[in-house]
Amino acid sequence: MISKERQVIDEIPHLRRYARALGYDKTSADDLVQECLARAMGRLHAWQPTGTMRSWLFTILHNLHVNLHRVDKDVFDIYPDSYLAERKAAQADSHTGLLVRDVNAALAQISDEQRSTILLIGLEGLTYAEAATVTGVPVGTVMSRLARGREKLREIMDQDAEQTLRRAR
Repeated sequence: MISKERQVIDEIPHLRRYARALGYDKTSADDLVQECLARAMGRLHAWQPTGTMRSWLFTILHNLHVNLHRVDKDVFDIYPDSYLAERKAAQADSHTGLLVRDVNAALAQISDEQRSTILLIGLEGLTYAEAATVTGVPVGTVMSRLARGREKLREIMDQDAEQTLRRAR
């Protein structure tokens, strides 16, 4: 049997990826993950194996993100540095990099709730039930947020593609 501490350590890459996907720069994402880990380790004795360690940790991280965002939206702006996204896009394969840039920009335009749901399910592979636990809402709300978020992303991406085609003509 794997120790609780080992289970926490195994989830660190997933936590970092989720924090980065929420729009934090690398340093801020690491700070958020560190705070999450500090809280988790301080409460590790309270974790009950009724759910997964991953969903428990994601719940802590998600709640920290929501609380920080609630405190000062200006300090924790979702995509504060557009230069960073453009720089990453330039370093990657040009087509893939442009697509990543466009998806990041589209994600920045949807609600926090929809973005979190899409990232938890699409990026991190959580089930609807796990995402519901993490976000503290019913499964039906997760499904609704996911459907509406995906639709909004499609609309934004289609609009961007249309504008690009018009400019190319």
